[in-house]
Amino acid sequence: ERTLKMHLVRPKTLPKGAMPVVVYIYGGGWKAGSRDAGVRPLTRLAQKGYFGASIEYRLSQEAKFPAQIEDCKAAIRFLRSKAKEYGIDPDRIGVWGPSAGGHLAALVGTSGDVKELEGTGGSGEFSSRVQAVVDWFGPTDFLKMGKNKIEHDAPGSPESQLIGGPIQENKEKVAKANPITYVSKDDPPFLI
Repeated sequence: ERTLKMHLVRPKTLPKGAMPVVVYIYGGGWKAGSRDAGVRPLTRLAQKGYFGASIEYRLSQEAKFPAQIEDCKAAIRFLRSKAKEYGIDPDRIGVWGPSAGGHLAALVGTSGDVKELEGTGGSGEFSSRVQAVVDWFGPTDFLKMGKNKIEHDAPGSPESQLIGGPIQENKEKVAKANPITYVSKDDPPFLI
């Protein structure tokens, strides 16, 4: 319904071969944040020869889940479609994010073969699978959020706003949003 954008960060001097890609997914409780958050950390990686993309996704007040994961997957497919033009290796794409971005990174990693989470955003002929995941303190199971369980179960919690209702009353929606739901043997390596 609207154009989503990304910041691209690459080395000043391009390497001779195709660059591996790091896709940064910002945090903010799925209701705040900006693709600007990824520029600084990706710049450090670009200095080491990586191509970086800090992507935008629709926030929970604009669209309910699964819009956010569909946007992340569309961004990965877009990057694959531009592999030759950008000088990137379409077979070496990793995702990285903190908090809500970590959740989405983990979900990208476990749902590579889940058609219902792909969405219809651009470059549909390309895969959204990734080869590595870094999840910085992102939740993997909304129903097991630890010490602040009462806070996370509240109707106004970020998790509840993401799925469109209290998590304890919407367990099917929660399962669809939980990265652990889709864990399989063919998932990429994870660092959590």
